[in-house]
Amino acid sequence: MKILTVIGARPQFIKAIALSHAVASTEGVEEVLLHTGQHYDDNMSAVFFRELGLAEPKYRFDLGGGSHGHMTGKQLSAIEDALVSERPDVCLVYGDTNSTLAGALAAAKLHVPVAHVEAGLRSFNRRMPEEVNRVLSDHAATWLFAPTQTAVENLAGEGIKGDRVQLVGDVMYDVARLVIDNPARRTDIVRRLGLEGRPYVVSTLHRQETTDDPARLVAILDALAETAKVMPVILPLHPRTRKTLAGLPQAEKAASVLTMTEPLGFFDMASLLAGARLVVTDSGGLQKEAFFHKVPCVTVRDETEWVELLQLGWNRLPESFDVQGIRTAIAGALASAPGNAGEPYGDGHAAKHILRYLMQTCK
Repeated sequence: MKILTVIGARPQFIKAIALSHAVASTEGVEEVLLHTGQHYDDNMSAVFFRELGLAEPKYRFDLGGGSHGHMTGKQLSAIEDALVSERPDVCLVYGDTNSTLAGALAAAKLHVPVAHVEAGLRSFNRRMPEEVNRVLSDHAATWLFAPTQTAVENLAGEGIKGDRVQLVGDVMYDVARLVIDNPARRTDIVRRLGLEGRPYVVSTLHRQETTDDPARLVAILDALAETAKVMPVILPLHPRTRKTLAGLPQAEKAASVLTMTEPLGFFDMASLLAGARLVVTDSGGLQKEAFFHKVPCVTVRDETEWVELLQLGWNRLPESFDVQGIRTAIAGALASAPGNAGEPYGDGHAAKHILRYLMQTCK
């Protein structure tokens, strides 16, 4: 069986490692990696290939930047050419980026079966480009690998059901266990940032709905700055966020009291999360990573796809996006002590379940 895997953005590099490792240890399966270049600088791309032992892609393009339509169109064309050349048994896509949608569309139009990993997530907010990408990718897919029971139910509500939908768990949990089960793999990031023996907050901000709304971004930064009076706040800066901050003089005062770093590699971020008191983020993936490390989270968005974490008390949303609303959510999360919530994201072997199903189905 030959799998052509389309990746392009930081979260996909991390997710891909679980299945790529499973493929490497399985006879009769070949994986061809295609990197669209949606994330292209070293801190957002190459570092993950080095750290996680992900094989160098056979196809590597430079198709990031520009509008959503231009980016997706260029990716669609390049992926189509690779599919025609490789003639894979399945095209595998992850998550909800433009690369995901381009891969799913290109394969579907060539009648190559599409496997969508992390299928069925819904924020029910069509203003988010990620929501459009995930809905269209799900409806183009042949097989849909859902991380949670909620995702399965979302798909059923859209008429997608039966054996083509498989509840396998979350591949991100597979990868998180590389550090959770092996503390020796932690880096010295906590020491390097002078955080040993101190409570601290980890934050990331990168989504378009945050960076394109100066009032919201400034409110979040002001709330984080208030928190930084009590404990350090570590903010690895996404390139988009750094660019936005450079044009926001009103954010300078708040930003000056935060500990800003370059984007962090997988093991640095996992090691930082392992000792954190709280996570504040607009990232879908980091919400779950916080939970894997049993760290409470505030998601600075209007909604989240990972509703299980809200229901279990490990995550919360601000009631309003002024400084007070965000500060209240942060204070509530710091004061809470959620119990052990089990494992709503599977058994840590999602990649093996996916590969086993594809091998049986593609015979």
